Amino acid sequence: MPKIFANDVEAANALAQSFNDLKNEIAKVIVGQDEVVSLALTAIFCHGHALLIGVPGLAKTLLVQTLSQALDLQFKRIQFTPDLMPSDIVGAETLDKERNFQFVKGPIFGNIILADEINRTPPKTQAALLEAMQENAVTIAGNRYTLPRPFFVMATQNPIEQEGTYPLPEAQLDRFMFNIFLDYPTYEQELKIVKGTTADEVVEVHKTLTAGEIINYQHLVRRVPIADNVVEYAVKLTGSTRPGYTSSLANDFMEWGAGPRASQYLVLGAKCNALLNGKYSPDIEDVRAVAKPVLRHRIVRNFKAEAEGESVDQLIDKLMTQLKN
Repeated sequence: MPKIFANDVEAANALAQSFNDLKNEIAKVIVGQDEVVSLALTAIFCHGHALLIGVPGLAKTLLVQTLSQALDLQFKRIQFTPDLMPSDIVGAETLDKERNFQFVKGPIFGNIILADEINRTPPKTQAALLEAMQENAVTIAGNRYTLPRPFFVMATQNPIEQEGTYPLPEAQLDRFMFNIFLDYPTYEQELKIVKGTTADEVVEVHKTLTAGEIINYQHLVRRVPIADNVVEYAVKLTGSTRPGYTSSLANDFMEWGAGPRASQYLVLGAKCNALLNGKYSPDIEDVRAVAKPVLRHRIVRNFKAEAEGESVDQLIDKLMTQLKN
């Protein structure tokens, strides 16, 4: 049974403690990547999905597996390949011994879904995730099936190998709350990784949160009060990514900007970021803290930006600087 709190302040303190406990459990296996772990947990507490992008060997898959071990949830892994079919994800109706149709659930029916190398399957199969990620349900042969709660998709993608890959459609990308980039470890971190992974040691990760507790924390995040000026900043930041809106920077360097879902995720992410840092209401700095992972996969650069070497993250920094001034 989930814990019962006297008020939201007590629940907020418990969330911050659970967050630290989760990070400590994950740190038993994952060395470094503190920001990545924090963003992944933020997505979970906001009832959002996350896309993890990094070169091979940076523990993207291991991170999701470790996260599932620290949470008392049902974990399913889908290895995306070019021959994967939608029915391999959501399930299909089959004939039983009495020649009646029976629905056999696919691996999408879990709490944490690892969509490993999601860009290795064609758009037709990628689209099987759209309804699940947006509505927590799938429709098969006219019948609607509700997915377990909580439900998260953690997808991984390799940014450098393009052979045999299919770019994610914009509608698919927009379903992800965060686009999280994993960078190389430092020299000291890599030393610790190598020593730990080449020794004959078994690390035990303890379960820290139950499904009921996570759902309660998701509701808590939405109840966090937020000032009007912080919401206005989030909406202005999203709007500044759109050509023809308010920003000359967008007109010069952006082909397409972020939609309203980005504003929603900026506000939710800011609320959760505030709670995880011991605050009971977010400020503009909390919006800025989640701006890059929320916006970077929703902005399409134009040819001029690519020619001048302007990365999406650099453009987001410049937009925030303009709004700050």
